[in-house]
Amino acid sequence: MADILTNSKARRDYDILETFEAGIVLKGTEVKALRAGKGQIRDAFARVENDEVYLVNAHIDEYAFGNRENHNPKAVRKLLLHKSEIRKLFGLASVKGNALVPLAFYWKNGKVKVALAVGKGKAQYDKREDLKRREADRELRRATAARYKGK
Repeated sequence: MADILTNSKARRDYDILETFEAGIVLKGTEVKALRAGKGQIRDAFARVENDEVYLVNAHIDEYAFGNRENHNPKAVRKLLLHKSEIRKLFGLASVKGNALVPLAFYWKNGKVKVALAVGKGKAQYDKREDLKRREADRELRRATAARYKGK
C-alpha cells in the first residue's frame, strides 16, 4: 500500500479511535494530479450529510496539462462507504469532541482509496505527553543499541 498523500497532523492532533477504508469520487484530472503527488489533506475533514459522507477542505492541485475542463482544487468530494459504515460514522462523529479526519490517500487495485479515521481531539498537554514519551523511548533504544554495540 503506497500512500499518495498522508495527513501528518492527524495522529498528532487526534487519538484515533477507529479507521475505515472509503472510496472517493474523483474526476480524471484529479486522479492524474494525485498520480503526480500534487495535493494535501492536512486541513481536511469529513462530514456526514443526508446519509452520505463528504470530504471537505482536501486540496488536489489542478492538473498541469488539463484544459478548461480542469477540476476545482478545493471541491467537496463524496466518499463511498456502505450504508452500515455511514450510520456507524454518523454515530461516532456526533459525539462531542470527535472528528472524521482522513489519514491518507492510497492506491488499491488501481483505484484511489481514503483511510478515514474517527479521532478524539487531543489537548495541548496530551500532545506534550506524547512527545515526552516518544523522546524517552528513543533515548532507551539508543542506550540499549549502544550497549549491545559495545560488546
